[in-house]
Amino acid sequence: MNTWKTETLKRIAAAEELRIAPRRDDGSLREPTTIWVVRDGDELYVRSWRGTGGTWWKTAQATHTGHITAGGVEADVTFAPVGDPAVNDRVDAAYQAKYGHYSGYVEPMVGEQARATTLRLAPRS
Repeated sequence: MNTWKTETLKRIAAAEELRIAPRRDDGSLREPTTIWVVRDGDELYVRSWRGTGGTWWKTAQATHTGHITAGGVEADVTFAPVGDPAVNDRVDAAYQAKYGHYSGYVEPMVGEQARATTLRLAPRS
């Protein structure tokens, strides 16, 4: 698996929002959707607050590739589903630490519906 360069990882993780454009089956990119991104160690994670019904998430889950923009960085990425409860617990904590000041908005991001959609972002070479 490819890893993020340190400066790139910091810039994306520090961004308040990330624009995500999963690749469709035909190779084209979906229109970007603005979402939240969090960091745990040297990894970046995203979730769909709509759960498995989120359209960007459905496309990402189907193709596992896309493009992101955040913190002045543009990158082609792969999406890997996360099923490990311990990782999801750390991602919950990262969402609460980064976005907890958005009272009422962070709660859905740490609920079961969103946890089921946790994806790890990795740079594509």
